[in-house]
Amino acid sequence: MVELSRAADPAEAEVVALSPGGRRARLAATAVVLALLLAGTVWGTDAHFPFGPFKMYSTRASNDAPVVSTRVVGLTGDGREVRLSGGEVGLRRAEFEGQLPRLVEDPSLLVLLADTYAEHHPGGPQLVEVQVVLRRFELVAGERTGAWTDDVLVAQELAVGP
Repeated sequence: MVELSRAADPAEAEVVALSPGGRRARLAATAVVLALLLAGTVWGTDAHFPFGPFKMYSTRASNDAPVVSTRVVGLTGDGREVRLSGGEVGLRRAEFEGQLPRLVEDPSLLVLLADTYAEHHPGGPQLVEVQVVLRRFELVAGERTGAWTDDVLVAQELAVGP
């Protein structure tokens, strides 16, 4: 009978002891991460994710609070609305909503959306204005009532030419 020694077993890994300096470095890194998580939990915002709370998942709205949907529309000369949100100009809703503070500060950026729409829809209607509209759907006990209101958050008139 042949006995194999444990040292010859390739599945048995050699244990490497961590030096005292290595232990201190790992403890310090762990302490920093925990401190960031604690600070983010107490004072953080969505912008501090993953160290801050992601409010979309960490908060709850009232069952009677309106649901807000952000829309971007272009207006034609005769007042018709042309949808520019929902991927029509290459931006998804979350990407667009993340840029809302910039658009409110500089409405001329909406011209870029109109230009992109014109490139993707060469035969489409000519736009005279672009608006960011907040549509609030009313709820009662968590159910839609069918009522809604629109508020224009920001608008930009477009240069109309031949």
